[in-house]
Amino acid sequence: MSDVKRIDPRRPYRISPSGLRRIVLGEIAGGGLHVGAFARANEKARPRRTSEPAKTWHMAIAHSNRGKLDDHAREAIAAAAIIATPEVGVIAVILGELHEDIAPLGADRIIVIPELDAARFQPQREEAVVQSLLDKYQPAHVVMPDNMLGDGDLGRRLVAKHDDMKAATHVAELDRHHVAIYWSGSSVLAKTPLPRFVLLAPGTIDTDLPLVGAGERLPPPHFASITEVCRDLGLEQTETSGIALEEADFIVSAGSGVRNVDTIDMLARTLGAAVGASRVAVDEGKFPRDKQIGASGKTVNATTYFAIGISGAVQHLQGIKGCRHVIAINRDAGAPIVKRADLTVIGDAEELMQALITRVSQARNQGEVPEGER
Repeated sequence: MSDVKRIDPRRPYRISPSGLRRIVLGEIAGGGLHVGAFARANEKARPRRTSEPAKTWHMAIAHSNRGKLDDHAREAIAAAAIIATPEVGVIAVILGELHEDIAPLGADRIIVIPELDAARFQPQREEAVVQSLLDKYQPAHVVMPDNMLGDGDLGRRLVAKHDDMKAATHVAELDRHHVAIYWSGSSVLAKTPLPRFVLLAPGTIDTDLPLVGAGERLPPPHFASITEVCRDLGLEQTETSGIALEEADFIVSAGSGVRNVDTIDMLARTLGAAVGASRVAVDEGKFPRDKQIGASGKTVNATTYFAIGISGAVQHLQGIKGCRHVIAINRDAGAPIVKRADLTVIGDAEELMQALITRVSQARNQGEVPEGER
């Protein structure tokens, strides 16, 4: 585990008149700008997927992360709704806290079990609780994200527990009649009729559904104390500097505009981010070659990429094309990185980094940062 912060992947943003996407920090839309997430409030209300009483159920099961679902978990719920007919209800079972509305994903009933979050290793307990829900609702189909975060493991244990359960893993295509598994995203490896258990590959489902579910919250099931065979030793903290850039979710990256390497190291530690660098900064000897990001270095897919003093050469932009949010600090408002960035601050890198370190420290000391994110 690392201290890398995760931000809401559905964080509100707006599109400026020039076409640039800007992160919105608690701002309400105005001025005729198109607003990303806030656009939902202005959209025409989407119809309910079904108004018929549920005769049978589909169930989606997934772990949350700090009260939010990642894209893969959202796909699993949407998939359960997509393959449901009007007389079929969709139950979403969330292991961990949930602080968002998932009715737009097609969930008719939502069961949240905060005690079963992924931060604790409790396989027997998870299996027993989920099995009790399977016994109660007898879902015709169960959809789970096929990941390494616990869902894939839980799904396989449930399948192995019941010999009569038909299942498919790494599912990359599905409808109400069949599933398919692709090899390297190209040729079809196998097709089979829709099984009871579907472990879904990431990127399979478009979660922007035209319909919504009822979104009714149900109380979590009562379950007796279960003795785990395994002993949970807790999560071991990992220094962010030890994380491979390809795996880092938050990267602070330096270019030739960064004069003081100690400052950017301090900023990275303050933010819980990994440190990267542009080719120019590496060639200047400020950083080792394994920190280089770009076409001739590493390709990264961080949720947040903080580019400081980086002009944004084409080769560098190729290396960060998979990053979700790019924030830039640069003296030059016309630098290519400004066009790529979601948010840009024009100014001196050293001054802004020092100010940011001070402000973050103040926020933590004054309790402005939630305890779990300090």
